[in-house]
Amino acid sequence: MTKKIVIDSEVLSGKPIIDGTRISVEFVLELLSSGMSIDDILKEYPHLSREDVLTALKYATNVLQNEEVYNIIKVA
Repeated sequence: MTKKIVIDSEVLSGKPIIDGTRISVEFVLELLSSGMSIDDILKEYPHLSREDVLTALKYATNVLQNEEVYNIIKVA
């Protein structure tokens, strides 16, 4: 069964987490950006599945795809 990303204001101050865990999408991204591979993450957190990590990445991708970017003009 695919685990979903959930947001619960009672867990980690409402950060998106992998359902059934207290592991946030942000934390998964931090692990990957620090150089850990998916296999490394799965060894360190055996209750996660490869699908969980990929779902977190997909969630982050969707958030960024829908992000609005504004040009900020500095006035001296």
